[in-house]
Amino acid sequence: MARPLSEAKREAILAAACKLVAEHGTGAPTAKIAKEARLAEGTLFTYFASKDDLLNQLYLELKTDFARLTVPSYPSHGSVRDRFEHFWNGFIDWGAKHPAKRKALRQLAVSGRITQETRDKSAVAFAEISTMFEQGRRDGVLKGEPQSFIGAVLDAIGTMTLDLIAQEPHRHEHYRKTGFTVFWDGISV
Repeated sequence: MARPLSEAKREAILAAACKLVAEHGTGAPTAKIAKEARLAEGTLFTYFASKDDLLNQLYLELKTDFARLTVPSYPSHGSVRDRFEHFWNGFIDWGAKHPAKRKALRQLAVSGRITQETRDKSAVAFAEISTMFEQGRRDGVLKGEPQSFIGAVLDAIGTMTLDLIAQEPHRHEHYRKTGFTVFWDGISV
C-alpha cells in the first residue's frame, strides 16, 4: 500500500515554485524547485504529474489565496464603484503583502502554460466580479470596453501602484486611493 502524500511536502513544493517562478518565470527548473523545497526532484513528481501540472496547481492556489482576501467581505449589494473599490483594495493589499505571490501569478497568467480548464476553475471564485462588470456596463456606469480590457487596465495601474508602495511603504494608503481614482476615472462614464 502506498504511503499517503504529505500536505506539508505539497505546500513546500508550491512555496518553492512560487518563489522561483517569481524570480525566474515559468522556466524555473524543477530540479531547483525541488532543491528549494528540500526534496528530491523525483518527490516533486510524486505530488505533481508534470511541471505544467505543478504550474497549474500553483496558479489555482494563488488565485484562491487572493480570493480568500477579497471575496468573503465583498459588498455584493453596494454600488458598482464601491464593489470595484473593494476589489481594488484587496488586489493592492494582497499584492503589497505578498509581492512574490503577485509576481508569480503575473508570470503564470501570461505564460501560456495555464490551461483553459485551470483558468475556468479559478474564475469560479470571482463570479461576483464578472457580475459586477456586467452590471456596470448594463447600468451605463462603465465604458463599453470588454472585461478583458478593463482587467488589463486594472492590472497595469495596480502594478504601478504596487511598485510605488514597494518604494514608499509609508504611503501605502495614499497610493492605493490615488491608484483607484486613476483606474476608476479611466473605466467609468
